[in-house]
Amino acid sequence: MREELLSVGIDIGTSTTQLIFSKLLVENTASNFSVPRISIVDKKIIYKSEVYFTPLISNNEIDGNEIKNIVKKEYKKANISKDDIHTGAVIITGETARKENADEVLHTLSGFAGDFVVATAGPDLESIISGKGAGAHIYSKEHSTNVVNIDIGGGTSNLALFKRGEIADTGCLDIGGRLIKIDKLSKQISYISPKIEKIITDYHLEIQVGDIATIENTKEIVDIMVDLILQSVGIKAPTKLFDFITTNKSIKLTEEINNISFSGGVADYIYYDGEINNYFEYGDLGILLGQAIKNCEELKKINIVNSLETIRATVVGAGSHTTEVSGSTITYTHEVFPLKNLPVLKLSLGEEIGTFEQIGDNIKNKLNWFKLENDLQNIAIAITGKKNPTFLEIQEYANGIVYGMEEIITKNLPFIIVVENDMAKVLGQAIYLLLNYKKGIVCIDNIKVENGDYIDIGKPIAEGKVLPVVIKTLVFN
Repeated sequence: MREELLSVGIDIGTSTTQLIFSKLLVENTASNFSVPRISIVDKKIIYKSEVYFTPLISNNEIDGNEIKNIVKKEYKKANISKDDIHTGAVIITGETARKENADEVLHTLSGFAGDFVVATAGPDLESIISGKGAGAHIYSKEHSTNVVNIDIGGGTSNLALFKRGEIADTGCLDIGGRLIKIDKLSKQISYISPKIEKIITDYHLEIQVGDIATIENTKEIVDIMVDLILQSVGIKAPTKLFDFITTNKSIKLTEEINNISFSGGVADYIYYDGEINNYFEYGDLGILLGQAIKNCEELKKINIVNSLETIRATVVGAGSHTTEVSGSTITYTHEVFPLKNLPVLKLSLGEEIGTFEQIGDNIKNKLNWFKLENDLQNIAIAITGKKNPTFLEIQEYANGIVYGMEEIITKNLPFIIVVENDMAKVLGQAIYLLLNYKKGIVCIDNIKVENGDYIDIGKPIAEGKVLPVVIKTLVFN
């Protein structure tokens, strides 16, 4: 079975909004005697939109109508109808994800395709998405090393630390090219973000709204931004200012960072070797920040990895659908189906080993990836599990998962566990017992997922013995 799908990716960021249309070739890669596994075997970008400045009504509200007009316009230019689209992804990221009407805009746009992955990405989830889009995980795996990808956009810099292909930690800084806005014609400064304003005041820098921006009078604030980026990867020791500029947290530096890659709009000018005629072409400090990072002497002492994508790293494709079934050894206690667009929190093999407290703490730490403005969204916890677990190992897993998911229990969110190995029935029953049979759970197995995937679980079929499952993977170029 081979099938061609038309996919769209829509990324609404702090500074920019863009669309990409892709053709995905999918086929069943399993043998005739196995459960079908539908995988992407080829992908091709067929259309890239213009990169638009994200329209805002005010500092607290996205202009949803203008976003919709942009999307309609690009569909028309690409000569593609909404009905032609099979799948896709709409992601709101950065400062834009904090706007009051972000969810409303997302769901308005989700009507532009069939079965969309729709997500408001908080800083941690955005770090994972952009890091994978930049290809940092691939380099990390192929070279068996660590890589930090720094995605520098208009409002934030998202850090993703990969170790041997696995995401190890995330962080975010309030550093970006558009935290100071400049009129492109007059070069007059029209906006300075509150945090940058405080830095300017504390450091007695001579720059304010109304001034004419020059390379000279913006150099000091750009240099401070670069210095803070160096602190984030351990090249320089962290200062009090670093704590102030951290959005929610930074990555834990337990070992020396060997490699750094960059993505986001600013990264275009980190890797750029051509001549620059107008440093304020985009009405912000993005070009100056990119060039300052490029010319930074401290960064020349570390390996800088070329990114697969820069400004388009967040979403360059969309949801590929992997359809599977989970049955015979599953546990579900309440009919909460269908469950749609649940982001996956996957523990690494190393994070599954240890006492139940250690397993639980690993889950609690990673739950923060899925918070936006401290609000936890519905998620699915994924583990590899063991092929022939002992009774004691099952109890350790169950206690660790219940301990780690305390916040999910408190918030009365669906309790979803996805296991790769065949142990969901006994694990689910052990968890259900620990919950005193008072909270419904869904525990399925024989399903392989990764961080960054989304999962749908359909209503039971075959007399309740089987659950249909769709795994959606954001496709990166």
